[in-house]
Amino acid sequence: MNWSGLESLLSGVNKYSTAFGRIWLSMVFVFRVLVFVVAAQRVWGDESKDFVCNTRQPGCTNICYDHIFPISHIRLWALQLIFVTCPSLIVMAHVKFREGKDAKYVEQHHGSHLYSNPGKKRGGLWWTYLLSLILKAGFDASFLYILYKIYDGYDLPRLSKCSLDPCPNTVDCFISRPTEKKIFMLFMVVSSALCIFMCLCEMLYLVGKRIAKLVKIRHQNEQILFAAVRSSEPLHLFSQEVGRLEDITMSLVEANQETVLWPKTMEMASLGLSVP
Repeated sequence: MNWSGLESLLSGVNKYSTAFGRIWLSMVFVFRVLVFVVAAQRVWGDESKDFVCNTRQPGCTNICYDHIFPISHIRLWALQLIFVTCPSLIVMAHVKFREGKDAKYVEQHHGSHLYSNPGKKRGGLWWTYLLSLILKAGFDASFLYILYKIYDGYDLPRLSKCSLDPCPNTVDCFISRPTEKKIFMLFMVVSSALCIFMCLCEMLYLVGKRIAKLVKIRHQNEQILFAAVRSSEPLHLFSQEVGRLEDITMSLVEANQETVLWPKTMEMASLGLSVP
């Protein structure tokens, strides 16, 4: 299998990932893909050829091997790596979709952009990235559970007993290099557990950062609203004061008019003229 092609494809995810995502990708390729390609395939290359049972009954060894190894570790880990790395391709596909959409928008609106940064985790891309983390952690956990159930707690015994047909009786079967294989199996299990932990840390980081941003925006909105209310209070008091002054002015004007008109009225009455 050509793992270099997968590595070159996923290397573009780094520029869209957080620091936790970059650490996760480094762990996948250094502690899992590299160990898988360089060492694990050679260690498990003789699992079928050097599997021996103390019987000459035709077919007994094959049946016992299939019972002890329902699925090869190498093929199971290959499937696990493929499933775990695929969610990152979903993020890349979403970014490429946004870049194409932005390019069409620029052509139609003469240079104005739809997205300031298509790779920035906002809106739908944030949810896509979070979904990819859930899928990666879920796939890793599922394969660890499958490996645990198949091999009875990540154990490779030196001696296995088998009594399946067509074996004439209970026979003893021996795995080649069981200690070395068990060490590599535990190493891959620990690497998968660390990758799950990094995914959980990244999920907590993304959700915590989103919550902190929402709280900050809400606090800023409350400050703006409070400032607007405080600034409207003096205007309200000023309008009330202006109304009160207008009432006083009107009353003074009316009193002044009465003061001016009273002498004229007395003078006209003394002359026998009618008072208007």
